[in-house]
Amino acid sequence: MGQDRTFEIPFVGLTYGLHEFNYRIEDKFFVDFGAQEFSNCDTNIKLALDKHQGFMQLQFDVDGTIETICDRCGNPLTVQLWDEFKLIVKLVDDPDTMNSQEEDPDIYYIDRNESHLSIASWIYEFIILSIPLQHVCKENEKGESTCDEQSLEALSKLKGVPLEVNDKHIWKGLDQFKEFENDDEED
Repeated sequence: MGQDRTFEIPFVGLTYGLHEFNYRIEDKFFVDFGAQEFSNCDTNIKLALDKHQGFMQLQFDVDGTIETICDRCGNPLTVQLWDEFKLIVKLVDDPDTMNSQEEDPDIYYIDRNESHLSIASWIYEFIILSIPLQHVCKENEKGESTCDEQSLEALSKLKGVPLEVNDKHIWKGLDQFKEFENDDEED
C-alpha cells in the first residue's frame, strides 16, 4: 500500500508501559483502500499502546463522522461513528504460521525482529466496522421519520403491489429440463 510512514509506529524505541497516539482520518486516507460508500470522513483515532515484554496491547478509540445517503429515501446523511477495539500483538519467530493458525481475531503476530508496527489496515478496518449497517434518517421528537416525504409515499405505494411478471416468457424453455428429469427417474 502507498500509505506513508504516518501510520507506522517504531515500537522498538518505546519504553515499556503506556503510550498514546492520535490520528485524524480524512477522505485521502481511503485512497489506497479503493472506493468507499461514504465521503467527508472526519474521524479521530486515539490509540493506546501498552508495551510489554514480547507483546503489546492496543486499544483503538474511533470517534467521528462520515457522510453517506439514507438507505430509505436517498437524502444526504451524516453518520456518527463511535467504537473501541482491542488487539494484542505478539512478537514471535514465525508470524505467518501463527497468524494462519490463530482463531482469535483480536490476536495478531509479528516477527520478533520487526521494529515498526503498521496500523493503517487496522484503522481502516475499525472505521468500517464502526459504520452502522443501516443508514436511515433519524426520527424527530414525535418518533416520525425525517426521510423525504415523496420517497416515503412512493415506497408505501409499492408496499402492497406485487411485482408484475410476464409469466409466459420467464419460464419459456424450462419445460425441456422437466423431460430430462422424468427420463432419469425411469432408468
